[in-house]
Amino acid sequence: MAVLVVLTAYLAAAFPRSVDAYETNGLRHDIRTATAAESVLEVTSAPPGLGMPQPEREKTLRAAWVTQAQRNITRSLPAPIRADDGSSAYGVRTSEPVEGTDPWLPAPDSLPPMLTLAAQAVLDRHSTLREGRLPRADGPVTAVTGEVEAAVTAETAKSLRLKVGSVVHVPGVDRDELGVRITGIIAPRQPDNSYWSVETTLGSPALVTKPTNDRPQPRYWRASLLLAPDAAPVLLGTTGEPRLYWRIAPDTTALTARDAPQLASGIASLENGPELTELRAPTVVGPAAVVATGLDEIVAGHRSMRAAIAPVVAVAALGIGAVAGVVLVMAGGLTAARRRSELALLRSRGGSLPGIGGRLLAETAVIVVPAAAVGLLLAVLTVPEARLGPAVAAAGGAALLACAALPVRAVVAHRRPQARGGREDLVRARPSRRRTIAELTLLALAVGAVVALRRRGAGGPADAAGVDLGDAGGAGDVDYLVSSAPVLAGLIAALVLVRLYPLPLRLAGRPAGRLRGAVGFLSLARAGRAPTSGALPLLALLIALTTAAFGGSVLAGIDGARERAAVLATGADARISLVGSSPVLPDGLAEAVRKSAGVRDVTAVRVEYGVPLPSDSKGFRTALGVTMIGVEPKAYARLARETGLGEFPAAGLRSVGGGGVRDGGSDPGRVLPAIASPAVAERLGDGPRDIQSAAGDFKVRVAEVRRHTPASPSDDYLLVNAADLTQRAPTTLLVTGAKLDGEALRRTVTGFGERAGGTGGGTGGAPFSVKLRTEERKTFVNTPMQEGAERIYAAAIAAGAGYALLALLLSLSQTAPERVTLLARLRTMGLTKRQGRQLLGLEVLPQALLAAVGGAFVGWATVVLLAPGVDLVRLALTTTSDIPLDGAPLRADAWSLVLPAVGVLALAAAVSVVQAWWAGRQGSISELRAGDSR
Repeated sequence: MAVLVVLTAYLAAAFPRSVDAYETNGLRHDIRTATAAESVLEVTSAPPGLGMPQPEREKTLRAAWVTQAQRNITRSLPAPIRADDGSSAYGVRTSEPVEGTDPWLPAPDSLPPMLTLAAQAVLDRHSTLREGRLPRADGPVTAVTGEVEAAVTAETAKSLRLKVGSVVHVPGVDRDELGVRITGIIAPRQPDNSYWSVETTLGSPALVTKPTNDRPQPRYWRASLLLAPDAAPVLLGTTGEPRLYWRIAPDTTALTARDAPQLASGIASLENGPELTELRAPTVVGPAAVVATGLDEIVAGHRSMRAAIAPVVAVAALGIGAVAGVVLVMAGGLTAARRRSELALLRSRGGSLPGIGGRLLAETAVIVVPAAAVGLLLAVLTVPEARLGPAVAAAGGAALLACAALPVRAVVAHRRPQARGGREDLVRARPSRRRTIAELTLLALAVGAVVALRRRGAGGPADAAGVDLGDAGGAGDVDYLVSSAPVLAGLIAALVLVRLYPLPLRLAGRPAGRLRGAVGFLSLARAGRAPTSGALPLLALLIALTTAAFGGSVLAGIDGARERAAVLATGADARISLVGSSPVLPDGLAEAVRKSAGVRDVTAVRVEYGVPLPSDSKGFRTALGVTMIGVEPKAYARLARETGLGEFPAAGLRSVGGGGVRDGGSDPGRVLPAIASPAVAERLGDGPRDIQSAAGDFKVRVAEVRRHTPASPSDDYLLVNAADLTQRAPTTLLVTGAKLDGEALRRTVTGFGERAGGTGGGTGGAPFSVKLRTEERKTFVNTPMQEGAERIYAAAIAAGAGYALLALLLSLSQTAPERVTLLARLRTMGLTKRQGRQLLGLEVLPQALLAAVGGAFVGWATVVLLAPGVDLVRLALTTTSDIPLDGAPLRADAWSLVLPAVGVLALAAAVSVVQAWWAGRQGSISELRAGDSR
């Protein structure tokens, strides 16, 4: 009993702590892994206006004032927002880039570099000096100072041909040009730190494309020059429109999931609320302060995922909790059955029910309370960084149930005098009216839970109504009646099977009685004389099997959703193309790839991006266009069927003939049948519409509509027959093969590109892109929340199997002495050892078979009934995933249904064999003592 209580208390206490831990780790992970531009709180302010005296304006930009404002901001942050001083940055910068006017600066496409001048504080703590010295302001710097000092990173110096001593000039306002002398070349100590990564050009320059109608579009350099903090006033004399900024990186070390609602409220208040009003006080930042951050979206995404995961996890928790409760009650019942004579004697000699119950409660508590404390301690040690209160309550509930099981069973059994010798078996038991009413009540609850889950999903009332209750993922987002649907379904099934159980025994007992051997008849008779308490082990087994089936189906559904997402990311087992805007693949590449190891088939397609659609009825045109795909219908239809992405009949893309050419030129009058995504089909309508593309000009009529297609699984598309295009050279290869060798495939593609480049049929210098489905699958790694939820389901399956084993063992051990005595008596009448083993095996077979078959059926029915209300997308993918997965419905997993059921049968058979072997070794003398009541 002590071991069972330790295990149950540990599981009960570990569950809320595990949920707390993975939710907290999930929130911290989401903030830490977000880009610095999204996670920082950026406070900005324009310098004082021209109405203020110039010395006062310049004073506001100096290092002392900016640093004091930084301290004021960090002190005024509302809890639980805390600043990470080591990753925060503050200073003054030009909000608009300024032009580097020196002719010696690199100017690709004849465009001068555009520079950001930033006077960012504590540069010495975040950089390593490679050459020269850090910039400084030796005297007071004003808006008309002629020259200031700056540092640049090594990458910036290399790209812009800068060195120590170089002077870069930028335009001034109402003054001459400003000279910026380079005094030092530095290297960032932690380039990924938000100090550098919020504004990427601080550490690394970038070639930026200027939006024009020219092709190719001209490019120019964007870079940053890092001034001394006290040199910031000089920015008032430039064209860069200086702004003060404070980028507060959040400190997540003390942040917990329970802080998420308060965190969201604090961010909202900072962006547009009372906290922003405080920041705009003259003693903090000033009236022009503005707060911008993406942290609120990160927190909202975390809370949304919590709200989606919590109800699904609650299903596992309630399932394993119900099984554990039943096993504890069974353990108490077993003890009560063994002490039946003792308790009956006490009752007959004047013992009161409260006195007997209190005595049994005290005896049990001496064992249970320390065992529960040990289980709680183990949970606290193994699952750190979580609240203690819920764990104590859960372990206390398990201890209370364990303490109450024996006294309650004993008091109920001995509330009236009991006659000896009466039969209390399942076959002769007649359900009372109270039991019938209780079963009908449970049936109504189960039906209501299933209907509610199918109609509104696994979320709570807030999820159904689209209301944010504040503590997303907490108790308000879990409807425990809905989450208990699998448990209630198992309970109803157990009650129904217990009522139906005597019928097949009676039907099988009559023909068995006519057989020559006595083993079959005796086994059925013994099975029918099982005690009425046999409903409890059946209930435990059914709930355990249902929970295992549901949990296994959830885990299989998550894996299936990620496999589907990987296919949507590549369109096939591998995707080969050239980097660039739809470059044509070299001739012969498809044949070379087809010979690579593990390749089964190669489908060449032409993919053209950004094809504009014709104006719709309102006269508007699409801004970005769609993806047009030219294919060979038969090969592509086979690929679509194999990948499950928009299967279609090849005849739907029949060729119109002519090869897309008339009189040596493109024939725009042709009408090509096309397959389109729903959005494109709605835009084009039913009639022929004009299409202008690099592959030719023609008309299309939508013949089929499919949501996805392998060549463009994530975007809107238009699919036509490549034979009808004027330019039909392929741009992409879609490769299939169950055992693709990624390294061999890349070597083949790279080697072919090198050979083709040397023979004049090369790739124009563009590198090949090889995407493998298996590699994309590996990118769908678990976030802490998803990993925690999966661990809970795996633990629920394992714990359910363990409790099912205990339930079976407790059930068999309750009747073990009686079976051993019966076997000894039958041996005196000539029963052989082999027949004894057959008798014990066949005796336990009906209940084991009932539990196995019933559990598999109930598990399947539960998954089928609840599937419409369960979507596993949030468990499979992150909130930032750009894969357009339509949904991840729950489906029954065959292995999760069959393996537990087979395990129950195998376990029952093994126990009966061991019991028969042990009884054979004991002999018959000790079991046939005179006066033995068994």
